[in-house]
Amino acid sequence: MKAYVFPGQGAQYPGMGKDLYEKFPLAKEMFDSADNILGFGITSLMFEGTEEDLRQTRVTQPAIFIHSVVLASVLGEKFQPGMVAGHSLGEFSALVAAGALSFEDGLSLVYARATAMQKACDAEPSTMAAVLGLEDRIVEETCAAIDETVVPANYNSPGQIVISGSLSGIDIAVTKLSELGAKRAIKLSVGGAFHSPLMEPARAELAVAIEKTPLSSPRCPVYQNVSASPVTNPAEIRKNLVEQLTSPVRWTQTVQNMIADGAVIFTEVGPGNVLQGLVKKADRKMDTASAADLV
Repeated sequence: MKAYVFPGQGAQYPGMGKDLYEKFPLAKEMFDSADNILGFGITSLMFEGTEEDLRQTRVTQPAIFIHSVVLASVLGEKFQPGMVAGHSLGEFSALVAAGALSFEDGLSLVYARATAMQKACDAEPSTMAAVLGLEDRIVEETCAAIDETVVPANYNSPGQIVISGSLSGIDIAVTKLSELGAKRAIKLSVGGAFHSPLMEPARAELAVAIEKTPLSSPRCPVYQNVSASPVTNPAEIRKNLVEQLTSPVRWTQTVQNMIADGAVIFTEVGPGNVLQGLVKKADRKMDTASAADLV
């Protein structure tokens, strides 16, 4: 069975999508539509902006979403998913590609999400850190014992977790986890504690937008971040999308469950190849591919 996976924040790069825009009339139409939906020239930022321009959350998230969905669209009949999943932001791309959300509604939600998250970050400075080489249990127990907000945010692959929390909480956690034998425990250059309780104001704001947005049954199961399980029921999809902002991304478990359910190849749809690497870390024998090589 073919699994298609969609990347999240961090996969962006200057010039992203320009080749699709120039090569495919459908892509040009979708990029132009995106500018109109958002009310500013995001395509100019994607094609000509600097790394710094693309690092702004309000730009990063819609840019990656647009690139991913456009790429899935120009694949046409080559896009034949038996299952889909997206890492954090990528879940919205996966839902659009699977027919549960329209491109217009998906982009509007992603922009609302990015704006809400940026506001939450500005209101309470916070950050994230990557932890390599420790068992999940050790990271979980260490975070729970700290008298600050610090939680596992991304279970990326076996032995690789990103933690999220207050500035002082992350400092304490990095020190403790290093002492416990982490190969690396390093703070990331991000503007907030994504997928943690500190995103509660953003979750509440996004919930209102999600409740108003039409959702259909997807053409194939969507493995959602909150549960790492296949979902097709629109009401459950909606609930999980709301919870996603304050819950961890269970990517390791998602990939393992997709493999257990019959995935034989994972194709990454969007900028970069980070997810292919994470799939390989979960199962070295698993075949992976990039959708960009198929168009």
